[in-house]
Amino acid sequence: MTRRRLLSLLPLSLLSLPAFAQSFSPPSLPREFRGVWVATVANIDWPSKPGLPAETQKKELLAILNRAHNLNLNAVILQVRPMCDALYASRLEPWSSFLTWTMGVSPGYDPLAFAVTEAHRRGIELHAWVNPYRARPAGMSVTPSADHVINARPDLAKKYGGSYWCDPGEPEVQQKSLAVILDIVKRYDVDGIHIDDYFYPYAEKNGAGNKIDFPDGPSWQNYVRTGGPLGRDDWRRDNVNQFVQKVYSSIKQTKPWVKFGISPFGIYRPGYPAQIKGSDMYDQLYADSRKWLVEGWCDYFAPQLYWSVEAPAQSFPVLLSWWTQQNPQRRHLWPGLFTSRVPDQWNVDEIEWQTKIARGFADVNGTIHFSMKTLMSGSLKDDGDSMAGRLKEFVYQEKALVPASPWLSAGVPDPPVNVKLTGGVASWYLTPGSAPRFWAVRYLVDKDWKLVILPGGKLSHNAPRGAKAVSVNAIDKAG
Repeated sequence: MTRRRLLSLLPLSLLSLPAFAQSFSPPSLPREFRGVWVATVANIDWPSKPGLPAETQKKELLAILNRAHNLNLNAVILQVRPMCDALYASRLEPWSSFLTWTMGVSPGYDPLAFAVTEAHRRGIELHAWVNPYRARPAGMSVTPSADHVINARPDLAKKYGGSYWCDPGEPEVQQKSLAVILDIVKRYDVDGIHIDDYFYPYAEKNGAGNKIDFPDGPSWQNYVRTGGPLGRDDWRRDNVNQFVQKVYSSIKQTKPWVKFGISPFGIYRPGYPAQIKGSDMYDQLYADSRKWLVEGWCDYFAPQLYWSVEAPAQSFPVLLSWWTQQNPQRRHLWPGLFTSRVPDQWNVDEIEWQTKIARGFADVNGTIHFSMKTLMSGSLKDDGDSMAGRLKEFVYQEKALVPASPWLSAGVPDPPVNVKLTGGVASWYLTPGSAPRFWAVRYLVDKDWKLVILPGGKLSHNAPRGAKAVSVNAIDKAG
């Protein structure tokens, strides 16, 4: 066999290796979902306050993305529809007042488009987080714009205690929320759509302390008049079930690679499993969250396990173990962690412990932190108090790719062409017609392979000092 023929059969990733190192090959790509929620409602995480100039808002968002990149996180879940409003250029809903103080007023740029571009530039996925039903939280002082649902369609947005909530039993509400989600999917290059634990609202109480029932009488009566067979509680659950299923199937029909993630309350029902006590969201929010996971109506499931490891009635590992047993479709299971309880309520050890416990489950391959604000403070060196430093030094020491979702992809992407490491610069070419989301670039430094995640449009990279070889993998939008 000729030397030219022999070289053509070698993996591209080894062609640049010197002779003494050709026995080395890179291990499997490290994969773990390392997500963080960036909440915009009430300006929890971003922007720091309404009314900031566009350039200041951009700088704050870039600081968040840079911090996520430096922490070796790989996904940001950005809240873009907190209350039937938009933190992006929407033809369907008004601009959010969390950007400008005044609902309906443009901030002068498109935050979601900016976030998607800048996240991908850093090798980070961007998931758009929407709230399907919330129209106005209690205590809001901003006046809704004329085109906000409260004013434009008061028949759909019901006053409930001190808040306003769109009625999930109204078909137009479901159609409106689905249209908003699909508008985002069609017009933005997001990696995922995300909803959290707000379905029917958490219970409000009157002055006497008694629970106020949600005012969905008209939609319920319409269901009864048309011969609906379900009781009222089951009907409410079915409204939510239908919406979740419809969102999942509609996203797949539009862009099959866009992931749909759900983050429900972490307890399905008290007694599931036996030692668990607490609120019953099956009855209170009409959220049959176990059903969504069992049916595979999501690509990733992130139950909010916001309790400590040692809490006997809501134990983090006990709940996580139970959820792993409810996953016959083998969807990604990425529990939500209440990282913001550090340092006021929890020591930094708690979150480190929870992350490592999650890694011990074969069916769990990631976690999501709530929220970014806690991770923005402190040094990236462990000083005993910095949550960010603890994560960087003891949990996320190296980069990792988001786990693949093989059910969303027809096959593996085309590999790069002509991979070289010359003069301290790695370079490669696209296979004609290919369009990877990211490049997974690994360098052999001493005896270790170091991972760098680059955007799909980049075709060269300055290698770290001492790199002896380079391996490049194309990563598609399904991972």
